[in-house]
Amino acid sequence: MKGLKLFRHDEKAMELPINIVVMLVVGMVALATLITIIPTPTKEMSVFVEKTGLGVGSLQQGNSIIVGATAAENPFAVSAVIKVTDKDGSPVRGANVILKGLGGAASNTTDINGITVLTTPANAMVKLDPNQNEGTMDLKILADGFYDYERKDAVMIIKTR
Repeated sequence: MKGLKLFRHDEKAMELPINIVVMLVVGMVALATLITIIPTPTKEMSVFVEKTGLGVGSLQQGNSIIVGATAAENPFAVSAVIKVTDKDGSPVRGANVILKGLGGAASNTTDINGITVLTTPANAMVKLDPNQNEGTMDLKILADGFYDYERKDAVMIIKTR
């Protein structure tokens, strides 16, 4: 027992717990600093469906598209003009805009004025089923510095007889 040393009389044994506490405090301060540096999306967007229509040439005001019964039997292209602004009315540029539903989809980014024209491509056209008289398409918008925007039933397609 002559070779054993008691920790009660060794002052170096206290350094380890103190060093752990100091490292923990410094680590927490560093983590808190990093969290405050990360920007949080605090802005909300205002979105307007300005015009819609079949194809690009027949755009009309509003978010409804009226399709004849014969045209609705086959897949058809849908176009929409979307305007994205912040709450102050300033345009949001570079926002990713996605319109999807009824088997079709279109996507684009907004220009410097916050406006984009969406048109379903040939491989993603819209189609109404034979017994379906109406349908809707959903809108989703993603932009840096803004909350994600989702709107169900943003564009309505109505089949007439």
